[in-house]
Amino acid sequence: MGNTCDCCCDEKFEKLQEIIAENKDKQGSLIKVLHDAQLVYGYLPIEVQKTIAEGMNVPLAEVYGVATFYAQFSLKPKGENRISVCLGTACYVKGADLVLDKLKSTLGLEVGDCTDDRKFSLDACRCIGACGLAPVITINSDVYGRLVPDQIPGIIEKY
Repeated sequence: MGNTCDCCCDEKFEKLQEIIAENKDKQGSLIKVLHDAQLVYGYLPIEVQKTIAEGMNVPLAEVYGVATFYAQFSLKPKGENRISVCLGTACYVKGADLVLDKLKSTLGLEVGDCTDDRKFSLDACRCIGACGLAPVITINSDVYGRLVPDQIPGIIEKY
């Protein structure tokens, strides 16, 4: 295991081992272990998945299958500032695709990616329930509505 993903940081690795030890004999505990591991690491890199598979005595394919099936799990790191662009109908009709394109070009990211410094990650969602403010993005718990692409660089600068 390499250190490129911080997966083997002694403190995090010890915590992961504790999580596995507490749950390995409990039927149906894989989702809980994955959840707790993601809280420790922020995401579920392959090295963590392998450790869980070995420790829980389940095939890596099963761990990967669960981690990719449920939307709450991420195989990629998330940024300190998590940006989500609403692509629901109201937002899309009012230009969310253009806002998303501006975010992608400003940050140099594709949807699902994280900047190298882990300051920003970019995701898209279907609806956040703020249709009257379309198009809408969230950055962490901050909501920005009635956006036009030219506003994006100024918003990003705040973070």
